Amino acid sequence: MHRSSAGIGGQYAGSGNNYNQPDDRAAYSGRGRYRHATVRKWDNPPRTNPGRDKFYRSSAVRSSQHMQYRSVKPAQDFNPLIKQEIIDGLVSKSDRLGHRYDGRHHGQYASSIKKYTSAAKRPLNRAEQRQLICVLQNFTATRSWNWLSLTTTLHSFTSAGVFTLHKPMDQLVQLTQAVLLSTLLDALIFKCNQKPEARDIDARGIANLLWAMAKLVDNGQERTPELKEAIAALLPHMNAQKDQFIPQHIANLLWAMAKLVNNVQAQTPELNGAMAALLPRVNALKDRFKSQGIANLLWAMAKLVDSGLERTPELNGAVAALLPHMNAQKANFNPQEIANLLWAMAKLVDNGQERTPEFNEALAALLPHMNAQKADFNSQEIANLLWAMAKLVDLDQQQTPELNEAVAALLPHVNIQKANFKPQEIANLLWAMAKLVDNGQKRTPELKKAVAALLPSVNPQKAYKPRDIANMLWAMAKLVDNGQEQTPELKAAVAALLHCVNTQTANFKPKGIVNLLWGTAKLVDNGLDPTPGLKEAVTALLPHVNAYKDQFNAQAIANLFWAMAKLVDNGQEQLPGFNKAVVGMLPHVNAQKANFKPQEIANLLWAIVKMVNKGLVRTAELKGAVAALLPHVNTQKNKFNAQEIANLFWAIAKLVDNGQEQTPGLNEAVNALLSNVNAQNANFKPVDIASLLWAIAKLGEFVELNVVTSMFESLVYRTHENPLLSGQDILMSLWGVMVCCARLSLLSNANKNNVLEMHMDDLFTRLENACPDNEEDQRIIAMASSWLGRPCPVVPHYQTTRSKLQSDFRDQLQSCFPSLKIEEEKSLNSLPPVDLLLPDLNIVIEIQGPFHYVSNDFKTRNGSTLLKIALLQKAGFEVIEIPVNQLLNRDLIKRCINQIKTRVNTPPQGHGSESFTRTGTDEAYFAADAGWQDHGYLTAEEHRAEQPGKPKSRTRKRKKKPVISPLPS
Repeated sequence: MHRSSAGIGGQYAGSGNNYNQPDDRAAYSGRGRYRHATVRKWDNPPRTNPGRDKFYRSSAVRSSQHMQYRSVKPAQDFNPLIKQEIIDGLVSKSDRLGHRYDGRHHGQYASSIKKYTSAAKRPLNRAEQRQLICVLQNFTATRSWNWLSLTTTLHSFTSAGVFTLHKPMDQLVQLTQAVLLSTLLDALIFKCNQKPEARDIDARGIANLLWAMAKLVDNGQERTPELKEAIAALLPHMNAQKDQFIPQHIANLLWAMAKLVNNVQAQTPELNGAMAALLPRVNALKDRFKSQGIANLLWAMAKLVDSGLERTPELNGAVAALLPHMNAQKANFNPQEIANLLWAMAKLVDNGQERTPEFNEALAALLPHMNAQKADFNSQEIANLLWAMAKLVDLDQQQTPELNEAVAALLPHVNIQKANFKPQEIANLLWAMAKLVDNGQKRTPELKKAVAALLPSVNPQKAYKPRDIANMLWAMAKLVDNGQEQTPELKAAVAALLHCVNTQTANFKPKGIVNLLWGTAKLVDNGLDPTPGLKEAVTALLPHVNAYKDQFNAQAIANLFWAMAKLVDNGQEQLPGFNKAVVGMLPHVNAQKANFKPQEIANLLWAIVKMVNKGLVRTAELKGAVAALLPHVNTQKNKFNAQEIANLFWAIAKLVDNGQEQTPGLNEAVNALLSNVNAQNANFKPVDIASLLWAIAKLGEFVELNVVTSMFESLVYRTHENPLLSGQDILMSLWGVMVCCARLSLLSNANKNNVLEMHMDDLFTRLENACPDNEEDQRIIAMASSWLGRPCPVVPHYQTTRSKLQSDFRDQLQSCFPSLKIEEEKSLNSLPPVDLLLPDLNIVIEIQGPFHYVSNDFKTRNGSTLLKIALLQKAGFEVIEIPVNQLLNRDLIKRCINQIKTRVNTPPQGHGSESFTRTGTDEAYFAADAGWQDHGYLTAEEHRAEQPGKPKSRTRKRKKKPVISPLPS
């Protein structure tokens, strides 16, 4: 029995499967089955077909020189079947009887070919097929043949492999096949379309014919208009005969329709009507189906649903009717049927099948038999089984001991069968193992060996389909993300796939493009070198992102943005077409806003912010995308997990730091997330805690101090418990705790928080021997040293920039106080430079530009500003803050100088800070102050889009900011 394959689609990747053929025993054979009947004379001339005249013989009586027909008996030997005199006898009989010939002897001969292959338990091999085709050149079906002869001939030849396309194909063989098939289809179309309806059309013949046509297509025969016409002509008879079909016919018919829909046939009203007529018969005859019929039926229904057939009550009823019988027949299923059943169950669930108790019982009954027959599965069945189990697990199937045992039982056979896997099966296996690991499967030695056995098989010489390429790259990225070592074999496999991407770029569908970019980004993020081949592959894919932008769903959009942000974060922002791809996708974020899941919202905001930090212009479309997402943070607040909350806080803090307006959506998002921090406290990982501390501190006065203090005490305690924090996590946590302590120190009535200072000391101690090269990290250490009164182990470097407004103010201040010593951009105690220093008076004047405030509002100071002021006060300086919007005209400048004059003439009463503020802001400031620069802030540890990854230190590009030099954040 042949085993055929068909594709299987998946949510993030696709896979392929093998399905049972219907039983071949439905063929007609034996002389006694033929009846004689009067054949009406017909006037229609036979249809003409390309190439037909070369071999077609007229119906005239042949000369006496031709040998008389010899009866054909069942043959155990092939040679007697290919004697030329047999075919000559058939031709003679047909010519002699003309339109009165019913084709019975041709049908008997075709049946004898099938009997030979049945006895041999295999179809004709290439050599046998060629020998047979040579004698079949004059084997011609005519419209005078009866139904039985037509159905027997087509079914027998198809089953025996007469029409199989062996590669490379001999042209003479292919032409003879085409002509023979054309004459058979012509006669069938004529028979089916006869009016009044032909009386000899029966249920068994319909089942055999539809099976044969499905098998022809599945074996690669051309989908000719004539073949499609024959199928269409047959369907009404199938509906008319629906009550005559026995269980085996029903199984064969549904199998055939599933194959046809998968390969060629559109779901026409006639086809849908025929299927609708059969489904109630499944329920009615449910007790009479054998194990093979059950397997074929469930496979067929799963395939039809996967091809777009509506899950009607009749279809659901047919599935429900078969499940208990699957349990009852569990001991009778052979390996192929087990593989098909498990695939079908996975596909049905993937398309919305409810997991009823009967479904769960059937699945549980099947798994032990899979384990018992593990040695009998062939390579394709192993691939299908692992795919199905991975798909079920990915759809929230509980990983029971029986399922884990079944997976463990199959893994060693991947290694055993490694030489036999076809390209699609290799792709399915790697996808399945990646999915299983991603859902908690342990990376056992057997699983590692299975992966290692498959990797050498991934090479550019194999004929991989675009979907297989995308799935394999996705799978390798997932395996690496879950701990797979980047061996030379894995790197070679990735390089081979990237080469395939470059050669097949135009053939990838939207889902494949998403998987490829996601996989590439994930591999780069886990340390894969961005080779020229990788850059070429990404560059080739980016224009297709723009071309398919209207076809991406919400999940695809989120994954694309995450992937492109990751590539940007790893230095790939200069690739041609990158910005165009991102900008083209932004309007679709707004269009799909209602469809994003919590994780996708978190990933999108993280990705957008990451790309803005790397230079993406904050266009109206980008602002619109952010504005569209923020309200959904509030509506879905209870669905975010710990990591997503941390990612969202990081993204919002970065947005605010880049000038995001304080809209109601932003305020509600922050409040919604704050309410969930305590609820998720126990679930935050070290990298999440570090990001939370950094982000909440960055928001400064935007979050109430009492909320910050209580939250920090519980979060910092978690960092104290964890001795394995990365250096980057420690730096982020240290900076966040310093900002909280700074806020407390700036309030005269606030009590000193010894708990937070103790944690600050602990975090600094864990960094004492660190000598980071990153300037921002050095500044954090310098600030902590100053706060704690410790020796500073580093000498941080600061850039200084004098703005025109700052210089003008200094000149006017100096003109008012000619003898007053004024220094500009002075670094004190390894702290960031101050704008103006009056050393004789221990006064620091800070000209505060908009980026010292949350959302540039000139009211709410951010964490960097608060920390710098507190550190200067702690060092013994009085700090005067002047918002830059107070320096926009002479009257305002005069007012500021008069207030400073009061301070200069008044002996200092203690260290403190004074801020000159006004309620309005003059927008003219932004143009005047465009060249001022902020001296940096701590980069938040970016987060994984789907699962935890290893933290990394990032070097951030400096941002242009006004006059001020706030501390690194």
